[in-house]
Amino acid sequence: MLNIAVVTGSTRPGRNNIAVANWVLENASKRTDANFELVDIADFNLPVLDEGMPAAYAQYSQEHTKKWSAAIAKYDGYIFVTAEYNHSITGALKNALDYLNQEFNNKAAGFVGYGSAGGVRAVEHMRQIASELQLAHVRNQVQLSLFTDFENFSVFKPAAQHVDSLNAMLDQLVPWTTAMKTLR
Repeated sequence: MLNIAVVTGSTRPGRNNIAVANWVLENASKRTDANFELVDIADFNLPVLDEGMPAAYAQYSQEHTKKWSAAIAKYDGYIFVTAEYNHSITGALKNALDYLNQEFNNKAAGFVGYGSAGGVRAVEHMRQIASELQLAHVRNQVQLSLFTDFENFSVFKPAAQHVDSLNAMLDQLVPWTTAMKTLR
């Protein structure tokens, strides 16, 4: 069975991200073609990147990096849930991604973005980062609006059609995750 992580993209106090990630997990877990688990970057307390060696060498000196590496390495694929901050992904997610490299290689990824423009620009940047990490990313993505899918910009109330968008992304992600597993 495939193991796919739903990775949060924010550590901000009062974050909307955890509600979105839990919604993704709840809906994805209804499927029988993969196991889905939440990986909350807030649980790892990662400081601004503090490793002396480039991540590609996987020569980690910090205990928090080793824990983060072990948590991420065990998955076959990923769903990254990111808010859009200043037309890009969150600093916390970028920092977490910068810690690792080989753990992501030859795996697959899908994206759920949210923001004033549906998180589209954040996902565009996430795709560039994923390519550098050798993550095969699927075309379909989920786009959530702060104006229509959040009450008072803080209570997540997604429109019903987003489940269809999520399932379309998962319908691509699961086969790609299966295909990428043959490369490892």
